[in-house]
Amino acid sequence: MLPLRLSPSPQRRTLLFSLILFAMAAVEPPAPAPVPASAAVEPTLPHHDVKLFNRWSFDDVQVSDISLADYVGVVPAKHATYVPHTAGRYSVKRFRKAQCPIVERLTNSLMMHGRNNGKKLMAVRIIRHAMEIIHLLTDLNPIQVIVDAVVNRSCPREDATRIGSAGVVRRQAVDISPLRRVNQAIYLLTTGARESAFRNIKTIAECLADELINAAKGSSNSYAIKKKDEIERVAKANRIDYVKFGFICVPTGDWPMSVSHYMVRALFKVLR
Repeated sequence: MLPLRLSPSPQRRTLLFSLILFAMAAVEPPAPAPVPASAAVEPTLPHHDVKLFNRWSFDDVQVSDISLADYVGVVPAKHATYVPHTAGRYSVKRFRKAQCPIVERLTNSLMMHGRNNGKKLMAVRIIRHAMEIIHLLTDLNPIQVIVDAVVNRSCPREDATRIGSAGVVRRQAVDISPLRRVNQAIYLLTTGARESAFRNIKTIAECLADELINAAKGSSNSYAIKKKDEIERVAKANRIDYVKFGFICVPTGDWPMSVSHYMVRALFKVLR
């Protein structure tokens, strides 16, 4: 009696598999349903659906200072992200940091001093907690509060720089560029929050939320407001005294005219 073969040979298995594939290919698939012409292909996610931490929208955020509008990244079509972590190489080229979203710039500024370098996830967690606190205390969009704190109150308009080489060095007041104003504001806000949280029972997120709220309101309790006023006060004290250097600036029409103080004395004598 021949033994019973429970499984087919490899050749038979190959032949059986080929027949199954041939039978499947012979069956025509059903025709797809026609797509109506009115149905337009929508993008996967419009920018107005992208919200920071899936909660805060970029659509209603306004930059009140027109001179800083190009340096505060809150445009929904360009800067709307779910988390403030785009992994962009903004330091490779000069002025490229102006394209970075403003919330991510604030996040990056928290990673200061050696023990905090590279801890981006910790900084993102702090920003998220601070934004929740801001929303609870003010019932406003936290992104708008951050923009108001940076643009309206915390950025100085004038600073003093050192003029001269070794030996005779003096300070002179100069205007600050828009990008530098935004950089200074972000630095002062995060520095104030960091110093306030040091040896304090309050967390860094709570201190950052308080600093942003006070700066947005223009309160004197804000560290950034105090430092901004100090910077502008020092700059004002170092402005050039044109009368002291022998001429003053007299506005005549569209252009100022430099007039010697001798001419001013002669004019005063005539008027007397």
